[in-house]
Formats: sequence, C-alpha cells, structure tokens
Amino acid sequence: MEPEALNIPAIIAGAVAGFAFGAVIYHPRVLGTVWAKGSGVELDGTPPMLAFALQILALLSLAVVVGMTATVSFLGTALLAILAAALFIASGGVFQRKSNGAVATDVLYIIGAGALMIVAQGII
Repeated sequence: MEPEALNIPAIIAGAVAGFAFGAVIYHPRVLGTVWAKGSGVELDGTPPMLAFALQILALLSLAVVVGMTATVSFLGTALLAILAAALFIASGGVFQRKSNGAVATDVLYIIGAGALMIVAQGII
C-alpha cells in the first residue's frame, strides 16, 4: 500500500479548528472561569502572546502527526498521540496543583482539538 501525501489543507483546518475550540471552552461563560480559578490565572487584561504562539505551534505539530497517520490510514497512532498529549497536560497540571476542574478543562481541550483534527482529515 502506497502512502498518500500529507493533506496540508486538512492540517491547517484541523489546527484552526482546535484553536477555535479552545477559544470556546476557555471562554469565561463556558469553562474559562473554572480553569482560571483552578490554575491561578487572572482573566483580566491581554493574555501573553508567547502563550498563543506556543499554542499555535503545538496545534500545528499535533495536526501534522494526525495528518501523517492519515497518510497510512492508521487512526490508532493518532489516537495514541492525542491521548499521550492529554496525559502529559494532565500530569503537568497535577504537579502544578491545579484544581480537578482546571486539569479536566485542559484535557478536554487536547482531546477535543485532536478529534477535530481527525475530522478535518476525514472530510477535507
């Protein structure tokens, strides 16, 4: 079986969808207040630009991994990569003594963003 080329539009769409998903779940009217309180973060003012830049790089990196697994039609690797990322985020949150709600929000974000990346690979 010959591997397919990377689907660059799906990679970009998946990363953008993941970023948009984060904007929704971290909004104060959704889970943002729970996350901020449990993470010790103030929601007033402008968020640090470095955090956004790193988030975009992380989303693009995960979207590329998902895209690479799509080239060989092996969804299991993408799911395992998403799970590993979520577990690293969870362990870091627990070490930082974030609340359970904050850790759960971070894990939900990674799993949701990863799922959107898989969907993007399937429909684009």
